[in-house]
Amino acid sequence: MATGRTHRPATRSRGIPEATVARLPLYLRALTALSERSVPTVSSEELATAAGVNSAKLRKDFSYLGSYGTRGVGYDVEYLVYQISRELGLTQDWPVVIVGIGNLGAALANYGGFASRGFRVAALIDADPAMAGKPVAGLPVRHTDELESIITDNGVSIGVIATPAGAAQQVCDRLVAAGVTSILNFAPTVLSVPEGVDVRKVDLSIELQILAFHEQRKAGEETTSAQEPAAAQPRSSAAVRTPAAGRAAGKGPDGDVPAVMPA
Repeated sequence: MATGRTHRPATRSRGIPEATVARLPLYLRALTALSERSVPTVSSEELATAAGVNSAKLRKDFSYLGSYGTRGVGYDVEYLVYQISRELGLTQDWPVVIVGIGNLGAALANYGGFASRGFRVAALIDADPAMAGKPVAGLPVRHTDELESIITDNGVSIGVIATPAGAAQQVCDRLVAAGVTSILNFAPTVLSVPEGVDVRKVDLSIELQILAFHEQRKAGEETTSAQEPAAAQPRSSAAVRTPAAGRAAGKGPDGDVPAVMPA
């Protein structure tokens, strides 16, 4: 069986843009759902809707794969599943280690989607001696003292960091020194890595903050919309003062302060 250490995806060597690479898993997820329903072909419009992108962008992305579909028929679902899986490197076995088996690490270990997507959890690693040997998701937790030997023995090139922020950089350094070249970071900190090491950061708090921004903006738009009818009403004649009346009232030569001040 091939391992992650001996085979690498060809996306960079073929010049596929990173933005396209980021969308390939979305297409694969939509195509897999179609395949499970035994749908033989799909149009670019239907697939784009299912993946949440526009059809022109989808066709452009697929052109990098050399897949253009058939006019009047669409794309062959099974072939696209294979083609995208191959491009993403999912037609082989990728051993993964998860470091930090707290609540989040244990949840990741129990996630059932890894195996069906080409990833095999080779080991669970934690710094707490009390955790050593305890079974999580059918695997015994190993102590961090074994980290280097685990990576070497299993040919691991992908590491998942689910430790507290304070320990993440040290764990990252050890993973890289042992030969790991791709890291998925769940720790709430930015990791420093040498050139040639890829890091993908997953920060749930940042995602929630972005959603909070959009919620605040929507609330502000709703408030503004609700106030617009009142603001649009013309001022009554009694409220309009002439320059002379303004001077008489001690308001200065321009009378009342205008509704809109000059810049």
